[in-house]
Formats: sequence, C-alpha cells, structure tokens
Amino acid sequence: MEVLVAVTVGVVFGSGLYLVMQRNMLRFVFGLILISGAVNVSIFVAGRLMRGAPPLVGGDVQVPAEPVANALPQALILTAIVIGFGLTAFTLVLLLRTYERLGTVRTDEMVARLREPRPVGGREVASAGEAAPPPEAAGADERVDGTARDGDGDRS
Repeated sequence: MEVLVAVTVGVVFGSGLYLVMQRNMLRFVFGLILISGAVNVSIFVAGRLMRGAPPLVGGDVQVPAEPVANALPQALILTAIVIGFGLTAFTLVLLLRTYERLGTVRTDEMVARLREPRPVGGREVASAGEAAPPPEAAGADERVDGTARDGDGDRS
C-alpha cells in the first residue's frame, strides 16, 4: 500500500513542480497547492498506514500491545493544511491585485508592464525607478472627497 501511495505522491509532486516552473502566476499557485498536498501525504505515510489501529492507549497500559499509527504526523498535517490554506488565500488575493494593477498574470509580461506608466484611478502612476507625479491639490475650501468645507470645518 505504501508503494502505491509513494508513487502517487511522486506524480503529484512532479505535476506541482511542472506548474511552478511555468511563466503563469496562477499555475504557480496551483503548483504550490499540489506540492503542499504531496508533502502532506508523504508525512502521513511516514506515520504508517494502519487500518483499525487508532493511536490510543488505555489508562492502565503505558505502551500499546500492537503497532499503531503515529499521531504526531497527523497533527503536523492538520497544522500544515491550515497554514497552506492561509498561504493560498493570501497568494490568490495578491495575484488578483497584481492582475488588477498590471492586467496580466504572466511573469514575462509583468516585467515589461512595470516599466511603463499606467493610469490608476484617474492619476498617472510612475513606473519603477521614477518619481510619481504629484496629485492635483484640492482647493482650500474643498476636501479631497469633494465636499465643501466652511470656516468651522463642518460640511456644508
């Protein structure tokens, strides 16, 4: 049984590595997900696959009489799943913001688009290495959000 799982882990890990080496950031994220899943399964197999032998010891016995599954790899896998989920969520949000800003998820196009200025929110945004143009200053009697201000500081 362990041999079949080891071959499956190798195939999933190889597929994830193939996706990580692509120039598409979304494929990179999916590759990380596959690699983390393959590592989790390999840790699980390291704790021995046992059917019907839970890692529980009775109150009067200090050592189980028969071989049982190790509980430590299972606890590590649960922790890794939670951390991997948080990392995946963060990476997908970061990828979404990158796509909104640059309009692409391909790494070779990202470099070229970072060098050219692109308007964001009605303003011209400078490329890397240049100073950003200053935003137009709001009038003395007008706030940034467009509402007028009277002498007391209250909105009119």
